[in-house]
Amino acid sequence: MKKSILLISLLAALILAGCGDFLDRPQKTAMDDSNYWTNEANVRLFVNGGYPNYFNGYDVSWGTAYVPYRGANFNDDMTSSGKQTSFLAAVPADNWYRSESATTIYWLYQSGASPWNFGWVRKWNTLMLRLETMKENGYLTDEQFNHWNGVTRLFRGMEYSRLVQSFGDVPYYDAPVSDTEMDEQYKDRDPRTLVMDKVYDDFVYAIANIRANDGTNYINKYIAAALASRYMLFEGTWYKYHPGSGTNELAKKFLTLAVTAGDLVINSGKYSFDTDFRSLFGSDSKPGNEILLFREYSAELSTRHCIASYSNLAESQGPAANLALAKAFICNDGKPWQNSTVEGADNFDLKNMGVTRDPRFEATFWEAPLASSATLLYVCKFIDREGVRYSFDNVSESRPAKYRSNTNTNGFPVIRLAEVVLNWIEAKQELALSYGGSAVTQADLDKSINAIRNRPLDDYALAKGVTKTAPLLLGALPDDPARTSSAEANTLAGIVSDPLLWEIRRERRMEFVFENNRILDIRRWGKMELMNGDTNPDLLLGTWCDFNTTQSGNDINFDYLIAGKQIDQGDGKALKVMKPDGTVVAYTGTNKADMVGFYVPQGIQNRDPFTVRNYLQPVCTDVINMYKDKGYTITQNPGW
Repeated sequence: MKKSILLISLLAALILAGCGDFLDRPQKTAMDDSNYWTNEANVRLFVNGGYPNYFNGYDVSWGTAYVPYRGANFNDDMTSSGKQTSFLAAVPADNWYRSESATTIYWLYQSGASPWNFGWVRKWNTLMLRLETMKENGYLTDEQFNHWNGVTRLFRGMEYSRLVQSFGDVPYYDAPVSDTEMDEQYKDRDPRTLVMDKVYDDFVYAIANIRANDGTNYINKYIAAALASRYMLFEGTWYKYHPGSGTNELAKKFLTLAVTAGDLVINSGKYSFDTDFRSLFGSDSKPGNEILLFREYSAELSTRHCIASYSNLAESQGPAANLALAKAFICNDGKPWQNSTVEGADNFDLKNMGVTRDPRFEATFWEAPLASSATLLYVCKFIDREGVRYSFDNVSESRPAKYRSNTNTNGFPVIRLAEVVLNWIEAKQELALSYGGSAVTQADLDKSINAIRNRPLDDYALAKGVTKTAPLLLGALPDDPARTSSAEANTLAGIVSDPLLWEIRRERRMEFVFENNRILDIRRWGKMELMNGDTNPDLLLGTWCDFNTTQSGNDINFDYLIAGKQIDQGDGKALKVMKPDGTVVAYTGTNKADMVGFYVPQGIQNRDPFTVRNYLQPVCTDVINMYKDKGYTITQNPGW
């Protein structure tokens, strides 16, 4: 045995000695920092790693972090059966992550928050140093350097914007920190005002230096401007609606950049509202000229996702759209349902709402109650018109792969003109109301809200009788009872005294349903109370339904709904509807004729109470203890 071991050892030594030169060669499949930074193509390859992080679209496979619908259902638009998901109630052990992939911390991405992580900041700071060296060594021209430095600063600004949205104050770094710089590694948090002023500078540089055209679906100056408008609007309005968090001067500065950036995109003439709403989300390739940046998927390249499946009418939805959202859609005469002149404006039957409301209602929801939705209101926004017909139109062939499982191939409009113009018009109105800006004009509304409302309608919608919504007129702004009612004004979120700002916010809600915007909007407006079912009872209700009918062929079946023993047995699990007067009727097995009203999701309960501290995430105990172990202290957010 000893001889055998010795022989094996000698053979191994000979082999290692013989291939020593080979083992010392650089790897061909891994980046070697010593010789990588020699050409622009390598810079592009390095930067491409940031695209899935910032523009993840529908994600891939079964991924749902930060994706539409599945990763955007913690807000006042969606309701589940049972008890509603609650805000974070205690400081967690972990809300940070150690990789470049999207976090899987459910409660973080559901609330639109970013984890505590500075790996991406270091990545972009490192790239900035490498770009300087490449320029000095003649590997990049001035134009190339300016462009890639602009992209790098754009991504760094975006990363810090997301960190600040989550945590407020965060440590700011504008260069990589070595492992020996302990005071820098473990420095306390810098004020958000300092951080975001640096971000402002990054955005201004990016817009000025990034190329106007760097190829299809690559960052250009217009995309940079669109992104700047997104983050500057958030920060400027945060300061206004969270007193003490920032200065009026910075709020005005950031909102002004949101307007300037929007002007650049709008006045470029490159983008227009030439595509129907549903096609923006259900097309396999980029449709029309509204989309600035589009994430494509391909079955051939095995880049597929699962989100269209959750819009195919068969896959279950829970949480699902609630009555509060349905009521928020304006009628097609441009007025809220309470004072609309459209016939049947107060009829909440889904087929009727499809032709009396703004066209985005019909394009977003299925036309009848569905048992596959927790609220019976089913969202089919993220699939094309073809994809839904395999459920209820008596189609004999099976559902194709692109409409089921995790093999969906429709792309996502990660940045589109609608967001730019709505960021722009909101920033203009906030400047006019609070910071000495010029008054919004009718021409401004025509370039923004009214341009959106004038989108083309597809043949499917036209055949159903859907019509475009009337333009918003400064001289005849809607008088929404939800805005002017003193009782609601004291309790409901989103209540503002200015009627134009109210309508701008409504437009955002209709336009961005389940696209990750809503929770961020209500957080920046300081209006999280909208998520309290005690003061906003429509949160806890589903769609209008009549269980005595099958409203669209076989798409709702009363017997199926009660198969789960939803008969009143005193256990709170009975099938229930609420009448318009607030009366709740439970199914007893013999009162089917009376089961007409707004659906009450099974076992519905309000979420746990929450407080002002929930506007920001806490620094987790893991990070606190890391600081403590090294002899440093990090400041915790108020209330935590």
